[in-house]
Amino acid sequence: MTIAATLGYPRIGPRREWKAALEAHWAGTLDAPGLDAAGAALRSRARATQRGAGIGHIASADFALYDHVLETAAALGAIPDRYGWDGQGPASLATIFAMARGTRGATAGHAEAPAMEMTKWFDTNYHYLVPRISAATRFRLLQNRWADAVAEGLAENCRTRPVLLGPVSFLLLSKMDDGTTPPLSLLEGLLPAYEAALRGIAEAGASWVQIDEPCLVTDLPAGAAAAYALAFRRLADAAPGLKLLLATYFGGLRDNLPIAATLPVDGLHLDLTRGRDGLEPALDALPPDRWLSLGVVDGRNVWRNDLRATLAMLRDVRARRGDRHLMVAPSCSLLHVPHSLAREDAMDPALKRRLAFADEKLAEVAALARGLDEGDGAIAAALVDSDRAMAEWRADPRLQNVKAAAVTPDMAQRKSGYPLRAAAQQQRLNLPPFPVTSIGSFPQTAEVRQARAAAARGAISADDYDTRMRALTAEAIAWQEAEGVDVLVHGEFERNDMVKYFGERLSGYAFTKHGWVQSYGSRCVAPPIIWGNVSRPEPMTVEWARYAQSLTDKPVKGMLTGPVTMLFWAFVREDIPRREVCTQIALALREEVADLERAGIAIIQIDEPAFREGLPLRRADQADYLDWAAFCFRLSASSVADATQIHTHMCYAEFNDIIGAIAEMDADVISIETTRSRMELLGAFTRFDYPNAIGPGVWDIHSPRVPGAEEMTELLRLATVHLPRERLWVNPDCGCKTRGWAEVKPAMRNLVAAARVLRAEAV
Repeated sequence: MTIAATLGYPRIGPRREWKAALEAHWAGTLDAPGLDAAGAALRSRARATQRGAGIGHIASADFALYDHVLETAAALGAIPDRYGWDGQGPASLATIFAMARGTRGATAGHAEAPAMEMTKWFDTNYHYLVPRISAATRFRLLQNRWADAVAEGLAENCRTRPVLLGPVSFLLLSKMDDGTTPPLSLLEGLLPAYEAALRGIAEAGASWVQIDEPCLVTDLPAGAAAAYALAFRRLADAAPGLKLLLATYFGGLRDNLPIAATLPVDGLHLDLTRGRDGLEPALDALPPDRWLSLGVVDGRNVWRNDLRATLAMLRDVRARRGDRHLMVAPSCSLLHVPHSLAREDAMDPALKRRLAFADEKLAEVAALARGLDEGDGAIAAALVDSDRAMAEWRADPRLQNVKAAAVTPDMAQRKSGYPLRAAAQQQRLNLPPFPVTSIGSFPQTAEVRQARAAAARGAISADDYDTRMRALTAEAIAWQEAEGVDVLVHGEFERNDMVKYFGERLSGYAFTKHGWVQSYGSRCVAPPIIWGNVSRPEPMTVEWARYAQSLTDKPVKGMLTGPVTMLFWAFVREDIPRREVCTQIALALREEVADLERAGIAIIQIDEPAFREGLPLRRADQADYLDWAAFCFRLSASSVADATQIHTHMCYAEFNDIIGAIAEMDADVISIETTRSRMELLGAFTRFDYPNAIGPGVWDIHSPRVPGAEEMTELLRLATVHLPRERLWVNPDCGCKTRGWAEVKPAMRNLVAAARVLRAEAV
């Protein structure tokens, strides 16, 4: 019998109940037991939903109150000393949230501490907390969250398959305190904690455990093959009778297939949506008694599965392997897609028929498993519905691809090189050394949200809404001037989201009402859906930029979201190459940039926080992506005169692999996140000898902690070790949308004070 399985399920709840509970706890209105109860209710609902859909292997321990990597680190004892943990017993919620969000004020003899570094989970828009370890880290199992999850399910008569981030990937995703010790050298010390976890999982009553090793789809460092062999030999012996499923996802195994195929595990999961060409080699390499889990339903995009085509492929696999040892599953955890289409009652019906969110994907997985076992007749209605949706979509005349045939290479080149541009811009702008700016957004307060909601339901007119947003903009401009900020932003009060705002004004985009996914912590986003050809019917930001600039003699940045981010922070159509979609977006933004310049805007920021996110996981695939991604950015920006300054912004990424492409983007100024790494990320720019200006963030806006001016000054001094003073800007790590004014105002005041100290030291 084929097993229908999941690798993970959305943790936020269909109405973002998780977010509400988490933020209530942080606000002090929900205690720890109340937060635990809210989490338990969400997990119970998730199990019931999956079981009701016909899923046989239901994931557990995939739930996390903040991040599963963070909670794995805490469970294994990888807790840096600065967060106040006494080394005895499990880490408390307070300790875990201190690691995630930082601490304000000294506690339990420990100094105030910044949050742990955060970065993208492979090539997704989910962010994980980077474990910080050293040769002195004493790993031990402090809390068996995986056994607890199994027991919780069995209490409801639901046997689950706990999900455990594997030991090799855990180490490879970690960062060493000394920066030189190879992470894999700590494997021997880590494995006893994993062995204890597996024994506890078996004792709790599990039959299977899913061990995630996503690093197996990447280019592995030296020694990784031996590390995998050692780790899984130990894990296989830890709890005899407990079956191990090795799960890989986000790509194909390629040259790492021999490693995975020879490990002593009972099953192997393959992502066939991003690694289809790896199926045949895997069928040849795997022994016949090895369970094969086939990730045939896309866990990262929202398009419906072609059930008939997928079923034909599954039958070919069965014919090769015989009538056993098969699982059907999503490609990866469903964490990356929204919960359900059920509440999307305002969507174009034709588009809705083409979509599948998490709950609909459960039904697809179950139908495929049943159809494989029982034949087409058992799932006839599902096949007819799928066939109709596929045919309707292919026949839609709106999907005829509009190729950007008129694009030429010279359209993506500035008129002069950076040195000439920098001189022209300084003559126009007359900025001081270490100019201070913000990234773009200011707090989206309750007042802002309430006004937006009132406008959406018609309780206030569009004119009334605009009047309120203009008043807030005027206040923000006046406040920045008074504080001594050098390059102002208008605050983006009128914008709902940095992608949605633009997508709503471009053709080819569609939006959900409840399509939320987790980005980091309690931050959820509702990615738009790019279903058709993208173009700009009319200007999108020009009037707001012109209004803000009219309020001051200081430069106010025009603020746009870049083409690569507009692409990757959306669910993207799959019928044409992504580079073509990105080119369409770049041409639309190019029109907006030209209109902003004509309106007198001297500085235009085109944010690209997703630039690193789009990087293929394999080095062999990266050059092509970086070439077209940098080209699309330049295409959007390069029509302006030398004296118009182009900024971009990136955050929470490792830059070593893409520093050449960042230089190819040729932005006059790039602002980046560097606070959590204490300027370590600037090393990539130093080694490359990056030629343009940089604003290394000196305030982590993803934490409620407000650093003092002295701390910011120290970080700026560290930055001057890496880069010339004359090319340094002063700014936060990211936009301030999610912070409150009580944090933003003192932090920006400290930014200005730090810049003034550096200016005085340079005299």
